[in-house]
Amino acid sequence: MRQPLQNQTLYAELLEQVRLLARFRGIGSLDGSFVTKKIGDEVYSYFQFYGGAGGTKKQLYLGKLADTETLIAQHQQEKIAAAPDQQNILRLCAQLRAGGALATDHTSAKVIRQLAETGVFHLGGVLVGTHAYLVLGNVLGVTWEHAALRTQDVDIAGLAKESELAIVLPQIQADIPAALDSLKMGFLPVPPFNHKDPSTTFKVRGSGLRLDVLTPQRGNSTAPIYIRRFNTGAQPLRFLDFLLEEPIEAVVINGGGILVNVPSPARYAIHKLIISEERDPSSQGKREKDILQAAQILSVLQEERPGDVMAAVDAAMAKGPGWSKRLNQGMKSMESKYGVKVT
Repeated sequence: MRQPLQNQTLYAELLEQVRLLARFRGIGSLDGSFVTKKIGDEVYSYFQFYGGAGGTKKQLYLGKLADTETLIAQHQQEKIAAAPDQQNILRLCAQLRAGGALATDHTSAKVIRQLAETGVFHLGGVLVGTHAYLVLGNVLGVTWEHAALRTQDVDIAGLAKESELAIVLPQIQADIPAALDSLKMGFLPVPPFNHKDPSTTFKVRGSGLRLDVLTPQRGNSTAPIYIRRFNTGAQPLRFLDFLLEEPIEAVVINGGGILVNVPSPARYAIHKLIISEERDPSSQGKREKDILQAAQILSVLQEERPGDVMAAVDAAMAKGPGWSKRLNQGMKSMESKYGVKVT
């Protein structure tokens, strides 16, 4: 179902606002407060925040108060300056939801926001899976069938080697385990089959909420790979590299807006057709969802962006006969079930 035409204009404005806010993040974007301590005759400044395992309170020593007054004033000024932009983002998100935009559930959005604020997407992380599919609905200005949206899994993918990234990264880290700990939601690492391997999944006990970290498979090994910049393991998956080659920036809509990376719509759809042919009989439900998501995206793209579909198909076919065979079979299944034909 198409969203109102006005939503496309509102979404474009929201994306621009969220991008600008992210680009100009300064000291004012830090969550925390300044505190002082008097020791002897001197007064010293500390920045107080919550972080680390369990989201414990921490204090970062800054120096003598007299030497940090400018920094404290800058923090306050930047917070005040950013407030109107943040309010505008809230307003745009409310208008989009009222117009039928797809909103991410509060719990999942809380996790995604924490990952964004930790720098996961800045360091090449890409939101994949059904949460990315939901975001792509707003990118394309359509509302998907709810049957294809039910999930509590948050899937983050990233290349294992920094040398494979298109951008040069400084030696900084987006610590995913620490980010999850700071949420105080009860995330625990799921022990891998081989205790020597790093965990790739974090789950809340007694809940369906989980975070999976993924990476493209290189060679035949399926053993978890440690991604240093995320301080966590990642599960290698075949065909995942296709999703990560041309990601786009997009906004997760909840109460506010969260800037993330997601796969391009055409590559997402073509990838779903390919992996649908990898599902075994016990995963028939997942296969059906793969084909449904691909059909819904491609039905829009065939009408509005046929060149994107052609480019994605050509890129997949060029990867070899195994890719071509799976894609052709997936396209036949989609056409048979939903009448959507890739031309």
